[in-house]
Amino acid sequence: MKKVTFAILTVGIAVLASCGGGNAEAEKAKADSIAAAATADSIAKAEAEAAAAAAAATVDTTAKVDTAAAPAK
Repeated sequence: MKKVTFAILTVGIAVLASCGGGNAEAEKAKADSIAAAATADSIAKAEAEAAAAAAAATVDTTAKVDTAAAPAK
């Protein structure tokens, strides 16, 4: 009886070990995909911030100055 139980346990462990390899590869691919998406998001955010900073740094030459609002000294 002990031999039968040991044989069944051994076969069960072998089946679980052989089926688990594909899952690790899928998890690694998923982690790589998430990392790539996070990198792309951070690059896009940095580019948007740089564009906003560049737009804010340019002087609006078409703005009209309201001289009546501020008293002259």
